[in-house]
Amino acid sequence: MTSSPNAASTGPAQRAGGPLRGIVLKVVSVGFFVVMATLLKATETIPAGQLVFFRCLFAIPPVLIYLAWRRQLRTALHTRDPKGHIVRAFIGVASMGLGFFALTRLPLPETTAIQYAAPLLIVVFSALLLKERVHLFRWTAVMVGLVGVVIILWPRLTVFSAGTPMDDATTIGALAALASAVLSAFAMMQVRKLVQTERTEAIVIYFFISASILSLLTAPFGWVWPTPQQAALLIGAGVAGGVGQLLMTSCYRYADMSVIAPFEYVSLILTIILGFVVFAEVPTLTMIIGASIIVLSGIAVILREHYLGLDRVKAREANTP
Repeated sequence: MTSSPNAASTGPAQRAGGPLRGIVLKVVSVGFFVVMATLLKATETIPAGQLVFFRCLFAIPPVLIYLAWRRQLRTALHTRDPKGHIVRAFIGVASMGLGFFALTRLPLPETTAIQYAAPLLIVVFSALLLKERVHLFRWTAVMVGLVGVVIILWPRLTVFSAGTPMDDATTIGALAALASAVLSAFAMMQVRKLVQTERTEAIVIYFFISASILSLLTAPFGWVWPTPQQAALLIGAGVAGGVGQLLMTSCYRYADMSVIAPFEYVSLILTIILGFVVFAEVPTLTMIIGASIIVLSGIAVILREHYLGLDRVKAREANTP
């Protein structure tokens, strides 16, 4: 729901400003994504497909301005894999739509916490579908993280929740958030393929354009004419999402992904604050426990990957004559 992996890591941070600048950019980008989610949730009666349309359409102008400033506009639409972009767009739109639908049914922090499952699911899918080797430590961290997801979902999916579980709007919202996380993991895997042949700006701009078009297909299923206030919120959400995307892309120019990635979880603190201030949402103890487990598991996986990467570099250096 917050950020998306449209930017690949650009390697060790040897550029001006170093890791600290990258971390600052990451935290600010997370802030913009949280603001985006808050604005979308505040629209209340707008259907999820329409939310996707505004979020993506109005993210395009800031991206185009940025690319023009960097003189990359001419090459932004150059692609070697148009089918790959289409596949990524379909998966991404479905994930985004489900995530936005969950926002209309669940508290903001809870939706965010459930969607933290996406990076953990990538490990599972990479092992099962791509036959990547996953060591015991990562499997353990992932399994513990998924237990955290179950802890958050449990009150929504059992007889202990208020009302009839499967008829309860919050139950449907929780399932939508989980489905969004699953599809987000597949979208990230697709981006991983795209970065092998595609430039970052092409991945970003093609997704926003494709998502804007695809989300229009949901119009016959119940779009509404927004009030002036809702229109302002929708446009603001789109712009905030576009700026957040640019900041997230830029942060990897200054630090390794393993250094920056843990700061994604700052969004949990921000969503708790904004959820309370804007929507009077008080996080439950169950949500806090489950989210903490997910965050710690995610950070463990990130740090483990970082140390494995260092070991591989040392091994290559030792074998270099």
